Amino acid sequence: MLLKGKALKYGDDLNTDLIIAGKYTKTLDFASLAAHAMEDLDPDFHARLEPGDFVVGGENFGCGSSREQAPVALKVAGVGCVAAKSFARIFYRNAVNIGLPLIECDTDAIADGDELECELGGSALRNVTQGSDIAIEPLPGVMVAILAEGGLVPYMKNHGQYEL
Repeated sequence: MLLKGKALKYGDDLNTDLIIAGKYTKTLDFASLAAHAMEDLDPDFHARLEPGDFVVGGENFGCGSSREQAPVALKVAGVGCVAAKSFARIFYRNAVNIGLPLIECDTDAIADGDELECELGGSALRNVTQGSDIAIEPLPGVMVAILAEGGLVPYMKNHGQYEL
């Protein structure tokens, strides 16, 4: 699965409250969550975001709380992938569970607006704008399969068990 989009770049320690403020999390209306994604950090987020774009962060992306609404808000808003130097463990697991692809790599050479592409499960993130490749931490095969199915629930419905 080829992931393609432009980079919307942010910094280190982007916490789940900045991804989706707690006051919006008491709903099961995912479109409502998406409408408020990133609004406290970047009021122009929705104007800049096109379906499939990459949110790019630094260290410790998704820190703060274990709220699953943070990756849900990003995915439903249209984010195709999150690339960061490192992820908070619970955010990482929640993102995989709901089918939001994650790439762990050095994001220093990515500028806001750069065009990016990556094959899910591949070993490099291509910065098309700069004509360079960035090594990524490869995902285990089962995670690639879960993401390709759209998350853990669709994967389990289709396969009934983990295939290692």
